[in-house]
Amino acid sequence: MKEAPSSSPVPIPVARALRKLGHDIRDARRRRIPVAILAERASIGRMTLNRIEKGDPRTSLGAYATVLFALGMVERLADVADPRYDSVGLELEEEHLPERIRLSRRNKPSKPGNTESQ
Repeated sequence: MKEAPSSSPVPIPVARALRKLGHDIRDARRRRIPVAILAERASIGRMTLNRIEKGDPRTSLGAYATVLFALGMVERLADVADPRYDSVGLELEEEHLPERIRLSRRNKPSKPGNTESQ
């Protein structure tokens, strides 16, 4: 009988994105602060920080966010899934807009040439 894998596989683009994020965090940390101090400020262990810098998908999003906060970069995290940057979602939303909007009878402008007696 085979053992179950220790972690669920992630899609290749996700693995690449996490690896890039980890490397970017590592580069930012190297310019600013030693591993031990960043781990302490983020309230995580050095091994967890090491996994973050490698882009390990098993590491919690909270740990990534805390490290970004400790590096002074957390504001970018808030824009990750901002609807303003969701081009596919915006296109789909536009497809569902009504093609024609009808005015109610009260709001219809009067026809040209149709004069009311005063």
